[in-house]
Order: sequence, then structure tokens, then C-alpha cells
Amino acid sequence: MSIQLGQTAPDFEQDSNQGKIRFHEWLGQSWGILFSHPKDFTPVCTTELGEAARLAPEWEKRNVKVIGLSVDTGENHKGWEADISETQGQTVKFPILADADRKVSALYGMIHPEADPNVTVRAVFIIDPNKKVRLTLTYPPSTGRNFKEILRVVDSLQTSDKFKVATPVNWEKGGEAIIPPSTSDDAAKEQFPQGWKTLKPYLRVVKLPEEA
Repeated sequence: MSIQLGQTAPDFEQDSNQGKIRFHEWLGQSWGILFSHPKDFTPVCTTELGEAARLAPEWEKRNVKVIGLSVDTGENHKGWEADISETQGQTVKFPILADADRKVSALYGMIHPEADPNVTVRAVFIIDPNKKVRLTLTYPPSTGRNFKEILRVVDSLQTSDKFKVATPVNWEKGGEAIIPPSTSDDAAKEQFPQGWKTLKPYLRVVKLPEEA
């Protein structure tokens, strides 16, 4: 199946290196990042899991839970975790789904019809506390994921939800946001008493409060 933005993230129950995971229950009221790996003991994914582990304080600040997925077994995961700790200097404390039966991979469309059916594509899903899918990304096997960009998207989504704004190209937290054209000037005056700059009638930029 193809996962669409805005749809409810499919729920599932699957084994992991931390025991059985009931996905929606595990997420609770947190944001979630589900990211898949073709299999254990792959070089690019080893560096990615190390980076995801290193960013634990950043995930916590943003109320984000991270969960990985590999089509290998939980036993293999344990050996891989030791390699990640040794080579990346990070201990993986988040769960890694042991999707040996490909149940979650198929549910989330992670197995490309023209690829080896035994491996998943390298996908990322950002899911909000309402269990809605807010971002999907698919990477080629040769390219490591950019977790700074994934963090940036989480910041953008959380800022947009809180202030009812959009964020411009290359936006980073603290930067100016965009007032959507659907918000009238009268409504914007109530919403943004600090004022804004009008570059075009459809392009109004606003500085948000520091606590954004």
C-alpha cells in the first residue's frame, strides 16, 4: 500500500529488540519517527542508528519517540547494537522492530515491487500525536539519511501546528514564518499582534515569539 500524508498511520503489533510493540499504544501522545533499514549489519544504516541514538536529547525536547525497523530477527538486532556502540560510540536505547515476517514492511509499503522482496526500502515516516502521517521520505541505499533535516521538519510541523503558519525555504527554528493566504489580515491582527511584513498580498512574513 502507499502511505499518504494526512492518513492515520497503520497500527500494528510486532516483535522488537525491546519486546512486543503495539504501535499506537507505544506512541501514546508523542510524535513518532519510524525509519526502516534493509537488514542488520549494513554499513550506512549502522551510522544512521548511531546518529539517531546520539540525538536522544533532541528527540526528548520535541516529545518525539524514535523506532527503527529491520527485516532481521531480534537476536540479530542485539549483535548489531553492539557493533553500533563499538563503531559509533552510541548506545541504541530506542526499539528496533524485528520485522522478519515483513508484516510492517508490507503495511507501510516499504518493499518495492521491483526490488529484492527480502529487503525494505529505506523509508522515514513522521507521525503526529493524533497518529496522522505528516512526512514520508524514501532514500536510495547509497545515501545516508540527514537527521538534521528530519529534526528541522519536526520543528517546522510543531511550529506550524502551534502558530497556524507555514515555514519558508531552508527555514530553521527562530526564523520568520509565513502567514497562510487563508488567514485574513483582520484575523492575522488578532493572531499576530506583533505585526508582520507584507512582501506581496499572498506573502506575509512574521517573526514568532522566542518560545516557538
